[in-house]
Amino acid sequence: MNKTNSNNRILGWREWGVLPDLAIPAIKMKVDTGAKTSALHAFHIDRIRKNRQDWVRFALRPLQRNHKKVITCETQILDERVVTDSGGHKESRYVICSSLQLSTGLQWDIELTLTDRDNMRFRMLLGRQALQAQDFLVNPTLSYCLGKPNIKTLYATAGVHSQTPDDKDRS
Repeated sequence: MNKTNSNNRILGWREWGVLPDLAIPAIKMKVDTGAKTSALHAFHIDRIRKNRQDWVRFALRPLQRNHKKVITCETQILDERVVTDSGGHKESRYVICSSLQLSTGLQWDIELTLTDRDNMRFRMLLGRQALQAQDFLVNPTLSYCLGKPNIKTLYATAGVHSQTPDDKDRS
């Protein structure tokens, strides 16, 4: 634990989190106070019907610079919204809800939009709405205030599969 974070309410500009509802054991997040909503990397995004409700099935590569580890997720669609990215481009995105867990044990529900972030450094953006829900402060000079997980251990037992060459061509 970082001594400057004794109250567990200070985050650095990048942190690690867990999305247990989506079976994601660890994901590196860019804490982005410039983004209103949080965003999660997703590809092969398909709207499906399940129990007479609209759901979404998608795949994601949870670790940057690792195209072999892929997690397939299914969850209920909360909404569909037009989001403007940092470059000013508008995109229609599915919105889902998932719990976010930090290494401190703190866990709460957040909204995430799904978008292809494969060419971005971070697989997830943690936006203002999620931060405000827990009254966090962000120190842009710090990183990983809450610690770093052991990725090899976490992903050794996770429901992660290796991507086939055909899958890589489709993403």
